[in-house]
Amino acid sequence: MNQDSTVAEVHATVSGGIGLITLNRPKALNALSLPMVQALLATLQAWRDDRAVFAVAIRGSNKIGRPGSLEALFGGFCAGGDIRFFHQAALAGDSALDTFFTDEYTLNHLIHNYPKPYIAFMDGIVMGGGMGISQGGSLRIVTETTKMAMPETGIGLFPDVGGGYFLSRCPGHVGEYLALTGDTIGGEQAVAWGLADVCVPSETLPGLWAAMQTQGSVEDLKQWIATNVIATNPDSTRASGLFDVKDYAAFGLGSVAAIVAALEASGTKPARAMAATLRHRSPLMLHVVLEQIRRARGMSLADDLRMERDLVQHCFYTAHLDRSGVTSETVEGIRALAIDKDHKPVWNPARITDVKADMVTPFFVSPWPAGNHPLKDLA
Repeated sequence: MNQDSTVAEVHATVSGGIGLITLNRPKALNALSLPMVQALLATLQAWRDDRAVFAVAIRGSNKIGRPGSLEALFGGFCAGGDIRFFHQAALAGDSALDTFFTDEYTLNHLIHNYPKPYIAFMDGIVMGGGMGISQGGSLRIVTETTKMAMPETGIGLFPDVGGGYFLSRCPGHVGEYLALTGDTIGGEQAVAWGLADVCVPSETLPGLWAAMQTQGSVEDLKQWIATNVIATNPDSTRASGLFDVKDYAAFGLGSVAAIVAALEASGTKPARAMAATLRHRSPLMLHVVLEQIRRARGMSLADDLRMERDLVQHCFYTAHLDRSGVTSETVEGIRALAIDKDHKPVWNPARITDVKADMVTPFFVSPWPAGNHPLKDLA
C-alpha cells in the first residue's frame, strides 16, 4: 500500500517499501528553503523508525511541464540553500537564519548516519546544500548532465553542509582545490574523486527509479543495484586514472598566497585559470576555507558539522571584525551575485596578502559556551 504526503516544495511517498522524495521547487533549481529542510528532516526521521520503509531515494524535478506538477522529473537535483533568504534574514536579524543552519546540519548528519539504504539521483545541478543531502548516501548516482560544485567562496561563505568532511576525504589535495575555487566538475570526475559512486546515462534514470520500486526487500535492492546499476556502468567506476590528482598538487601548499603563486608560476593554462578564479574569490574566506579543510581532515563528521556551525555564525555575525548584516562578507557576496547581480563584490580585505592571522583564527572559536552548542547532541 502506498502512502503520500506533500509539503509544497517536497513531495514524499512510500511505494513498494521505498520512501521516495522529490524536491519540487524547480523554478528555484530546487534550492532548499527552511520549510524544505524541516520537511526533509521530519520525513527521514519518520521513515527511519518505520518498519514498512526499508530504503529511501531522493531526486529533483526540472522546469519542464506544468508548474507545480510532478509530470516532468529529473534534470536538476538541488542548487544549494536559498541564498536570497539568507540575505533577507541577515539584514532583518531574523532568527530563522540560525534555525536554518542548525536544522540543515542536523539533516546532513542524519543522512550520513541513516540506518537504511539512501539513494541519491544526482543529475543536473548538485551544489552546496544539494551536496549536503546527497554525499551521505549509500548510493550516489550521477550522469553526464551532472554539474557538481561547492561554490561558496564566491559569495563570501565556505563549503558547509559537511563540506569540510567530504571534501577533505578526496584524493590528494583535490578537496582544497574544490573548496577554494568552487569549480564545477562532471559526473565521471565526481566518481573518480569519491564524490559519487556510479555515472549512468541520464536517459536511464526514469527506468531505474521505476525498477527500484519493484524490489521487495533490502537484500533484493542491493542485488538489483549491483546487477543493474553498478555492473552495467563499469567504466564510470574505473575513472580514477582519467583525472590526475597531481595536477592539483599546488593546493597542498601551506598558504593561500603560496598556492596562487605556484599556480601562476606553473605556466599552464589550467593552472593560470585556477589562480585567476582564486583572485576573484573572497580573500578572507579563502584563508578560512583552507584552514577548515585542513582541520576537517582529522575530524569526525559530527565535530566537523559543529565547527561549520561555528563558522557560519561568524560569517553572518563577525564580531571580532565588528561586522554583521550588510557589512558582513557573506551578505556582500550574496548581494553581488543574486540581489543586485552586478557580480562585483567589494571584499574586505580586498587582497589575499591583506588577510592576517588574527582575522582568521577567531572564526574557529565557538561563539557558544561549552555544553550550549546547537549541535551538541550530534553523535
